[in-house]
Amino acid sequence: MGGAVPDKRTRRRGEVLDRALLAAAWEELLEKGYEELSLESVAERAGTSRPVLARRWSDRRELVLAAIRHWLEQNRSTVPSTGTLRGDLLEYLEKKSGIRGEMATVFQTRLATFAKESGTSPQTLIRLMAGNLDEIWERAVERGEVEPEALTPRIRSLPFDLFSVEITRLMGPVPSATLEEIVDTIVLPLATARRTGLGRKRP
Repeated sequence: MGGAVPDKRTRRRGEVLDRALLAAAWEELLEKGYEELSLESVAERAGTSRPVLARRWSDRRELVLAAIRHWLEQNRSTVPSTGTLRGDLLEYLEKKSGIRGEMATVFQTRLATFAKESGTSPQTLIRLMAGNLDEIWERAVERGEVEPEALTPRIRSLPFDLFSVEITRLMGPVPSATLEEIVDTIVLPLATARRTGLGRKRP
């Protein structure tokens, strides 16, 4: 005679349970889309009850946003360290393009109703994916590739700002040639203008 099936609800608490619930929500979203996702279906997949979810997220919109943030956290990439600013920026954008391209595809195919219901645009979700460019810029300063004074908040965010425009337009990965164009013809010339003297005023 077989033993009783363990009850998952008695075994998980706190962050362990939260992670299981968010993973279940993400799987439901990929499999069924936002239209068919419910607190009940997520609870069933996670092996728990609807009240357990309701104590954490009041509705499916909040749950989906939490699941997206959790997925991004789990898929966070390391900061590139290639030895050059150009190399770091290109590797950063290539990594973002793969992961964020997947997210953009999910938005397009699974979250259309979510967008209408919540008023959330693709750009808003992509903003959750930005990560932090500061380490790349600080390394470039240490190597003497850029002047600290040139790194205004707008310049610091420019690589991802331009990238986000492209990925929103394409709703998928951005081609490497486009990423190189962003870095080589826009970001680097602006970031290094003072060091090369291009930004100096004429007497």
